[in-house]
Amino acid sequence: MERISKRVLDMPASETLAMTALARELKEKGQDVISLSIGEPDFNTPEEVKAYAKQAIDDNFTHYPPVPGYADLLKAISNKFKRDNGLDYTTQQIVVSTGGKQAIYQTVMALVNPGDDVIIPTPYWVSYRAIAQMAEAKIVYISAKIENDFKITPEQLKAAITPKTKLMMFSSPSNPTGMIYSKDELRAIAEVVAEHPQMMIMSDEIYEHINFVGHHESIAQFDFIKDQVVTVNGVAKGFAMTGWRIGFIGAPVEVAKACNKLQGQITSATGSISQRAALKAMEMDPKTSDDIINMRNVFKSRRDLVYELLQEIPGFEVHLPQGAFYFFPKVNTLFGKRVPDNSKFAGQYGKTTIENSTDLAFYFLLDANVSTVQGTAFGDDDCIRLSYATSEDNLREACRRIKEAVLALQ
Repeated sequence: MERISKRVLDMPASETLAMTALARELKEKGQDVISLSIGEPDFNTPEEVKAYAKQAIDDNFTHYPPVPGYADLLKAISNKFKRDNGLDYTTQQIVVSTGGKQAIYQTVMALVNPGDDVIIPTPYWVSYRAIAQMAEAKIVYISAKIENDFKITPEQLKAAITPKTKLMMFSSPSNPTGMIYSKDELRAIAEVVAEHPQMMIMSDEIYEHINFVGHHESIAQFDFIKDQVVTVNGVAKGFAMTGWRIGFIGAPVEVAKACNKLQGQITSATGSISQRAALKAMEMDPKTSDDIINMRNVFKSRRDLVYELLQEIPGFEVHLPQGAFYFFPKVNTLFGKRVPDNSKFAGQYGKTTIENSTDLAFYFLLDANVSTVQGTAFGDDDCIRLSYATSEDNLREACRRIKEAVLALQ
């Protein structure tokens, strides 16, 4: 008799976390592995945020907070939405959660019934699919390819919507591709969704401050669609606060209340000290904050470097990301090639040929000591994901190793 629920048995494990864990395991065994698999800024939390959190401990913010978040934090997030995104969310429309992932989970669970259609453009962030599956949704994928900058078209969206469509989940800037939808492109998507009032959009904007092409655009800015949008954000990426575990939503009141109700039965409020730290982060203006501006500039410099280096690797078709800190090169022309006779990949898996993106990612890990993530994790087996959230020296060496490994294929 199987003890574990079918829900969990059927749920895919996070491939990004799995690859990161394997790379860490190899490092602990003494191998010189360069990790390009983890989606985490290699910066430290801003000093003013850390100081505010330390003060919060001394001020005894150590008791249960309100489930949706401290009132002054909710107000600060409301002000942030207005300042950065031109969005009017009242404090009753905001819920603070333990990371953006919980915010997304609660949004889906609050909106989706078993059998509802959930649209997910591919490539997608790994957890969108898993969370939709847990909600027992029918997932409808829309394929966005490198030839179209990994963006879906309004026509594709129209064709995917049915009377059972309840939700579309997407991110901009995107993990894994780094693409960004323009204001006009978002308006075109919004106009399609507005024709289907039963449908909601979950807009994941966690990478908004890592944007190399100008002002971030939120799909909720269009008044005719705002009541059909849940805006998800947090402090992890733009403020180098991954470990603080703070995410939040801005949503129609009934959705926010539903997420608050659900959170009250799962985690209650998120950590009190993390909330105080997030309050200080929300007060930092991205237009003037040296921490935010410097991190964005460093990532842009690294992006430009890696773009040049990846284009020198045979078999890599490279799209120039507009934001976030990932590349998602198309590598399917390498499938079918034989690995060298002395390959560690062949020795461990008994395979002599690269058949797909998973094989290629493990080949790079075992033979080049570089961890990447297979494209299947994001719904596109033609590609692999590389994070450039590491030093330029590491990036140069990682790309050199990958190129050498590719040239060794036969």
